[in-house]
Amino acid sequence: MIAPDGTVVVVGGGLAAARTISTLRRKKFTGPIELITAEEHLPYDRPPLSKDVLRGERDQTALPFDTEKLGVRVHTGTAATGLDTEGRRLHTTGGEFTYDGLVLATGADPVRVPGDGPQLTLRTLDDALALRARLQPGARVVLIGASWIGAEVATVAAARGAEVTCLEAGDVPLGVALGTEVARHLLPWWSDIDLRCGTSVAQVRRDGVELADGTALPADVVVTGIGVRPAVGWLAGSGLQIDRGVLTDERCRTGAPGVVALGDAAQRWSPRTGRHELIEHWDDAGAAAATAVAALLTEDPPAFDPAPYFWSDQFGRKIQYVGRHGAGDTVSIQTTDAGDLDSVQWIDAAGTLTAWLGVDRPRDVVAARTAVGLPAETETAALSN
Repeated sequence: MIAPDGTVVVVGGGLAAARTISTLRRKKFTGPIELITAEEHLPYDRPPLSKDVLRGERDQTALPFDTEKLGVRVHTGTAATGLDTEGRRLHTTGGEFTYDGLVLATGADPVRVPGDGPQLTLRTLDDALALRARLQPGARVVLIGASWIGAEVATVAAARGAEVTCLEAGDVPLGVALGTEVARHLLPWWSDIDLRCGTSVAQVRRDGVELADGTALPADVVVTGIGVRPAVGWLAGSGLQIDRGVLTDERCRTGAPGVVALGDAAQRWSPRTGRHELIEHWDDAGAAAATAVAALLTEDPPAFDPAPYFWSDQFGRKIQYVGRHGAGDTVSIQTTDAGDLDSVQWIDAAGTLTAWLGVDRPRDVVAARTAVGLPAETETAALSN
């Protein structure tokens, strides 16, 4: 617990950081706040990058963040390089910062494939603007990964007149995320894309992509969308417990006094699942801020362990997913009269609804978030209609 007039340093410039700072001020924290961000922008929203920004409808997605009103000093273009938790000192490319409370919200970095050729990713505003400029009519665009982000980029690239090829190592798009039985229902959505499943990439070359079998695939633009890794490498030697992300309890607290972590960089303990979970969703990053602030300012902060939620807009459809299913769950798939995917329920061996997915069913999300974690036989009737 820190004093209400202490010093808080926030590392990261995304939604989690912005929400934490605004929540600190709402909770009457009066001390200095320093925001350290490696990007050159004030905090902005990331979901519109693969939608509005890539389509050319917006050039920026700034979050409400009045630095003067919030009383925050922002250090853009400044990367964290190390942490001394005993001395409560943060090391950065812009110098050293001391803190009473430290918020780790550094997000995640995109995974890249081998090769010395140019490959674009879509994680930052600058990424989105650079990619948008390359999505020209007739451009040969090769996407590596039929992932959530891959599908959204494919949607926009095709609409802008590019010739789009997507290389997916799995048998179907999103097979790992949703399971093959569900994911095969997505295949018709890709009808305007040259989707090549069961295809592995060896490297990105200067003139395109080399497949694992040695085949060369020419490309004007290569976009890699095969996942992200929490940006926590700079914390080596800090004494914090790190698995894939920074390990915290269900109250966003790390093992170091005055240090909390949230967003894509955090791997939070979940009493619901009995393990540390890496959530990596916009909804979780924003909602966890209230708990992170309570962990800094109070002795007994509330636990934060909601059912995960995310959405994806692709090929003219909105997918919304609530919960987290297991490999052994029973899958119930509902389709429309035309045979299109409508909704999915996952139910575990104890008869509990573990996850729900809906396609163009936004009004059912609130009910789904209530139903997940409860007995399926009594809680899912409304979601089946």
